[in-house]
Amino acid sequence: MLAKDYFDRGEFQKALVSYQQLYEAQKGNANYLLKIIQIHQQLEQYDISEQLLIQQVNTSKNPQYLVELGYNFQLKGDQETADDYYNKAILKIEEDPVYAYYVARRFEEHVLIDRAALVYERAMELRPEANYNIQLARIYGEQGKVEKMFGSYVDFIEKNKNYLNQAKRAFSQYISENSGDENNNLLRKVLLRKIQSQPNLLWNQLLSWLFVQQKDYNKAFAQEKAIFRRLPENLEGIKNLARITIEEDEAEIANVILIYLVENGITIETVIEAHKNLLELELKHAQKEAYSDIDQKFKNILARFGKTPQSLELQLSYGHFKAFYLNDTDGATAFLKESLKIRLTRVQVAKLKLKLGDILVFQEKFNEALIYFSQIQTSLKNSTISQEARFRVAKTSYYKGDFKWAESQLKILKASSSQLIANDALDLKLLISDNKFEDSTQTALKLYAKADLLAFQNKTDDAIATLNTILENHKTESIIDQALYQQATLFKEKKEYNKASFNYLSIIENYKEDILADDAYFYLAELYVKYLDQPEKAKALYEQIIFNHADSIYFVEARKKYRGLRGDDIN
Repeated sequence: MLAKDYFDRGEFQKALVSYQQLYEAQKGNANYLLKIIQIHQQLEQYDISEQLLIQQVNTSKNPQYLVELGYNFQLKGDQETADDYYNKAILKIEEDPVYAYYVARRFEEHVLIDRAALVYERAMELRPEANYNIQLARIYGEQGKVEKMFGSYVDFIEKNKNYLNQAKRAFSQYISENSGDENNNLLRKVLLRKIQSQPNLLWNQLLSWLFVQQKDYNKAFAQEKAIFRRLPENLEGIKNLARITIEEDEAEIANVILIYLVENGITIETVIEAHKNLLELELKHAQKEAYSDIDQKFKNILARFGKTPQSLELQLSYGHFKAFYLNDTDGATAFLKESLKIRLTRVQVAKLKLKLGDILVFQEKFNEALIYFSQIQTSLKNSTISQEARFRVAKTSYYKGDFKWAESQLKILKASSSQLIANDALDLKLLISDNKFEDSTQTALKLYAKADLLAFQNKTDDAIATLNTILENHKTESIIDQALYQQATLFKEKKEYNKASFNYLSIIENYKEDILADDAYFYLAELYVKYLDQPEKAKALYEQIIFNHADSIYFVEARKKYRGLRGDDIN
């Protein structure tokens, strides 16, 4: 709108003419009138705005104009008269509380939030059916009244459950990972009070969410079990908690939760999934000598549930285990090809072929793998799994050293509907395009692709050694920071945290202007916090992201962790 554009650019005379024309066309439009008054105030024409407001006060029942008249006197420097009009507006709410929102909004517009809060509070006393809790929550937050803010959000979502996720986002700005943080304790107190006075599973869900933010997973599990006892047909909360604890590598509590799902799962799919996750969790932390025991457990579970469409994910997991851990690629392939004989959906068949293709890549039978991946693309065009197959084609071509074909596939995937695939495709494309012209023989890039393949084949030591060759023989090339970063990732897998930290430091010291700098800052900070017991160093690294990498994907998380380490009272 032209009038708004003029106003936003500070061209108030032009804005005034435009808004007056609009108001002439729509005489009852209060928004246009208030904008005209605001423009006169910007031009310091207080007498004109005063006359317009007096006219509205005399003709309109809406007491919002009393607030505006008071503000006009405040701008003129007459605070006593301003306060008088403000009080008159508030008193009008006693007569007709339906106007409370308008009055409070005008106070908010002029940053008179204490008066706005007073209006909303009184209106809800006069009209119990009114719900201004969301407005009050926002104001209490600005006032630093954190407990009252939490209470208002909770009262609001009691009647507006669709607002739950927005409330969580608001809470996240005030709480931290520190369970002893004052704000965390205030939110917990508000929720416990609700559970006692007005029992509702919503409060248990929020309490569970709070405990997850604090990484108090045992307490979160207690809340989820309480919810399940009331709603025994719904295990989603417990399944989500299992997923979170697995992702956070909290093996002990994850194991407890998964056993609970095995014992209480209502559907066969839930029970099988829990068994699969238990085995994968055990495998993640197992030494090689335990593999035969894990193999037997897989066989026992498969014997119990059979080869059915419901157990497909378990079959895929076992096939992966046989190939990538037991190095029994022929056995894995034979097992999964038998699974293809089951009556499956096209998507399930595609998942099987993806895994078979992965095993062929593991065996470096690249051309055979490409056949499976191409079949998926033909069978399920434009689907997410088809895009996954295309990415596998690109990655396989990259492993082969066919960088041109890999790049052509990755260009298409940059527009993938899956953000994860799009990001992975972009990362690999940048790696290839940034390094393919450095050396006509592409020696360093081929070595890097070889190291990538060795890592995929679980040959971690060989991958690290290959990356060392790049670091020693290609020191002037742009791929060095990528090699350092990839090697750091492999060192972390081997729990060689000091070696990983050395690599991250090398990136920070020598490549701080390059694309991986914020990654290095963040993951080095994580090492300092989780494994090397150097929180002060971590704090300095998070600070680097906050002040020098505001566009980083790690920015929000770095700021939260920095505040937690600093012990902020997050208001």
